[in-house]
Amino acid sequence: MVPESRLESTEHGLVPKGDGWFVLNARKARWLHGPGRSAICEFEGAFEGEQDLLQLGINLNVLEPGVPMAMYDWEADQEDFLVLAGEALLIVEGEERPLRQWDFVHCPPGAKHVIVGAGDAPCLVLAVGAHDKSTGPHWGGYSVDEAALRHGAGVEQETTDPKEAYARFPKREPTPYREGWLLG
Repeated sequence: MVPESRLESTEHGLVPKGDGWFVLNARKARWLHGPGRSAICEFEGAFEGEQDLLQLGINLNVLEPGVPMAMYDWEADQEDFLVLAGEALLIVEGEERPLRQWDFVHCPPGAKHVIVGAGDAPCLVLAVGAHDKSTGPHWGGYSVDEAALRHGAGVEQETTDPKEAYARFPKREPTPYREGWLLG
């Protein structure tokens, strides 16, 4: 029998501790946010002793207009995205594609991509990615792309080091859910 994971209350919201199943409401979960960065609810622990989802990553991202979800990258596993509310811009393999509510994006392993908030209001994106090959030193990488650079979501030099790719951004810090992030 699989045990239930304990939800621990922190000053920033609930986090799962230990292995096992759990139910966690996004409004009660701990979020991560920083100036000029997307707000993200990862549903798993980012810190020592917190549960890590080993096979599948799933998170919610709130993107203000012009704010990238990440830096233009590719991963060794597939990633998928569903726009739950608002508008966004997908940059995939150097091409720009507008996204709106209920648009689904599939990125097979190796597909270079990034999503940037668009329109005149925040957008909410559900992101899901496998954790099979995209952990460790061969997870993927950040590629140079003109469209991504134009939208503030690109690197000027290829790298596999996240610290190098995100050096110009402030670190996301733990924060409680803020009313309005879930747009409904």
